[in-house]
Amino acid sequence: MAAKEKNVEKMPAPPRKDSLAASEISLYRNVLKIKEEHTLENLGISFYDGESTIQWSYNADQYFHAASTMKLAVLLGVFRQIDRGELALDAPVHVRNRFTSIVNQEPFMLDLGRDADPDVYGHLGKTLLVRELAYWMITRSSNLATNLLVDVVGIGTIQQALDELEIDGVKVLRGVEDTAAFNAGLNNEVTANGLLKLLRLIMDGRAYSQNACDEMLKIMLDQQYRSGIPAGLPKAARVAHKTGNISTVHHDSGIVYLEGRKPYALVILTQFSAEMGRGTAVADVSRDIFNTIASSTYE
Repeated sequence: MAAKEKNVEKMPAPPRKDSLAASEISLYRNVLKIKEEHTLENLGISFYDGESTIQWSYNADQYFHAASTMKLAVLLGVFRQIDRGELALDAPVHVRNRFTSIVNQEPFMLDLGRDADPDVYGHLGKTLLVRELAYWMITRSSNLATNLLVDVVGIGTIQQALDELEIDGVKVLRGVEDTAAFNAGLNNEVTANGLLKLLRLIMDGRAYSQNACDEMLKIMLDQQYRSGIPAGLPKAARVAHKTGNISTVHHDSGIVYLEGRKPYALVILTQFSAEMGRGTAVADVSRDIFNTIASSTYE
């Protein structure tokens, strides 16, 4: 009996309902303040803490232009095919800058000035492996690597992966810089809740297989653009994430690993006027989430 009592004493106490309510109110007020301070036109947040199982969201079912967060769905589609044995990580892919619009089947090319990624563009006319393209697609957000992988697996397969895993709120209709499709209103869109579902499946090892999830996380942990979620965290935090930026949106979606606790998943989507610029809203929200919920790790 004494041993049992000792074990019970070590169990963490469940969060008090009044404490959770106070935290949610604090988060909501701070989010509104951040939205106003940065003159954001729209803001969407979704959060899930693996340690406490707390989930919190703000405007999380609102669709945003996906920007480069759609590359997480491409990554998922790639690893679906790999897990099924229909594609190999070491399969060579011919590197070319010529693609076909989904609207008029006319060829188009990516603007080198918008995607000056020497790691991929330096191989034009040569080959890169699927694993290399997946790495540069996520870590450097290479549009060329993205479109090459979209061609390898197909838009239909990417959407099928999302449907199979019941990920609502992520729509991938086209590759990058398909201007004809954009002008026809065919755009890639995401919600904070949709991206959070995708991240949680990877975080929990349920996106096809544990091995597939481990490989995706390994890539995401090498993300080189860190002005979003990581900028609001202690330096010791590790973040497996994917950013998304165009002239009017700045997004980040990732899994945060802190020593001594289970990870949490966080998606922050922001929209603003081109004149205002993106500012530090994503980092500010990330910092607020950390301070409100996850900082108990360091107390």
